[in-house]
Amino acid sequence: MQDTIEHDLAMDREMNAALQKELSKNTYVTRNINDTIHGKLTKGQKLSDAVAKFGGSWGFIITFIIILVAWMAVNVVHFMGMNFDPYPFILLNLFLSCIAAIQAPIIMMSQNRQADRDRFDAENDYRTNTKSEVEISVLHEKIDQLNEVQWPHLLDIQKMQIEVLSELENEIQSLKDEQSKQSNPQHLRHKRKNL
Repeated sequence: MQDTIEHDLAMDREMNAALQKELSKNTYVTRNINDTIHGKLTKGQKLSDAVAKFGGSWGFIITFIIILVAWMAVNVVHFMGMNFDPYPFILLNLFLSCIAAIQAPIIMMSQNRQADRDRFDAENDYRTNTKSEVEISVLHEKIDQLNEVQWPHLLDIQKMQIEVLSELENEIQSLKDEQSKQSNPQHLRHKRKNL
């Protein structure tokens, strides 16, 4: 029995050492993406991010609509005698085309940077997942070892302890019975009679 217990303890120590070793490894170090990405931005990249952020907001849409309506109103009503772009609004169409032609590549630059950030993020997630997978694998081995080896041994040890306790209980009961026979007066009288 002692050999079984010592074998189980040795296996448990071995599994704990393997788990501790795996947990202490820093081979798959995760990095803070914000520190690495934002730390090396150029002025052009920062500008493209700002343009993309503003170009995709309600503020841009509302401002753009206000400017369009004001432009058309001034040219249709001839406000203060101004009529610099009559009805088909050819100059307005030119400005809109220029804005679209400039804004699209700037937004694409920002999206390319976001794609680079997403690739970096995916690599970081892969490292984290790989380390977690190894740690979970070691934990599964430990749990399997507990299920297959140690718990059946623990049950055997518990059965043996129950048997020993039963024997002790029977021994105690027999000692109590013997003690009660010795202290019982009828038993003493019967013993004296036989003498």
